[in-house]
Amino acid sequence: MIRFLKVGLHKYNGSVCVGGSCLSVPATLGDLLLNTCSNLKNLKYLPGSCCHNVSNQNAVWSVSRRPSFTTFQKEVPRFCRCQMASAWQRVQSMHQWMLENGDKRTDPWLLVYSPMPVASIFLLYLGVVWAGPKLMKHRQPVDLKAVLIFYNFAMVCLSVYMFHEFLVTSMLSNYSYLCQPVDYSTSPLAMRMAKACWWFFFSKVIELADTVFFILRKKNSQLTFLHVYHHGTMIFNWWAGAKYLAGGQSFCIGLLNTFVHTVMYSYYGLAALGPHMQKYLWWKRYLTSLQLLQFVLLTTHTGYNLFTECDFPDSMNAYVFFYCVSLILLFSNFYYQSYLSRKSKKT
Repeated sequence: MIRFLKVGLHKYNGSVCVGGSCLSVPATLGDLLLNTCSNLKNLKYLPGSCCHNVSNQNAVWSVSRRPSFTTFQKEVPRFCRCQMASAWQRVQSMHQWMLENGDKRTDPWLLVYSPMPVASIFLLYLGVVWAGPKLMKHRQPVDLKAVLIFYNFAMVCLSVYMFHEFLVTSMLSNYSYLCQPVDYSTSPLAMRMAKACWWFFFSKVIELADTVFFILRKKNSQLTFLHVYHHGTMIFNWWAGAKYLAGGQSFCIGLLNTFVHTVMYSYYGLAALGPHMQKYLWWKRYLTSLQLLQFVLLTTHTGYNLFTECDFPDSMNAYVFFYCVSLILLFSNFYYQSYLSRKSKKT
């Protein structure tokens, strides 16, 4: 950006031009910086608030003559460096806000306090998705039969445990299945629900192993946008859930998803036993239908709460609503391509 300003500024018929955008030269350097910054804001080169620091510069720079072009060349890069520093300060302030405004009950728990560990896991995940198939290109698929059997049935057990915790704790707490605020107290039931939410978040980190197993077995056709998008975003979604909303109607997502994952990992566990199990796995397409039903129910539930009085953040309801809509579209496309399109081609 600074280099752009240094080499891109030139005089043109009494104006100053930045790249292909020309500005009339005002009477003071303060006005010139303000106008330049405003012009660059429109081009989205600088943060939106980049001009306020020079609003009083005329008191310093005001002179009876126009500023020299050399002075302008020196001051604009300095000004823009200042604004980039200001943008970084805003990022730091946002990070500090995220740290300080979380649920004090869950902050000490693994991976919850700061977003940086989860962001690092996400970047590592993307790196594996990008580099993994390349590294495996000239290698034989890894035989993971025993690992997959253990992993999938372990995930079944974990999913059953979380489903039990969400269901039983919500019933004992007399949760409303339409609208339920978060109980931030340290009562036994509130803490039990918060722990269930944390386990659900942590299970999404564990599930990134699904992608690693696909890569090691050279099942690259499984590394679809849907797969990477769903696995990659869920760790952020439920980090936020564990950090800020560990309880309340967040439990509805966990309750439905753990039920679906109990069925899903049961299917994968049976499939891992070998080809002789295929004749018992005719219900795969209904598993996709169950996943779609889950997202439709969640979309309906959060959509309802957007239009009713409910002491649960509308921002979270809106995010879940649009996120579920995106998954409905992606899973519907997967269902069509996997079952309906293939069926029509056969006929």
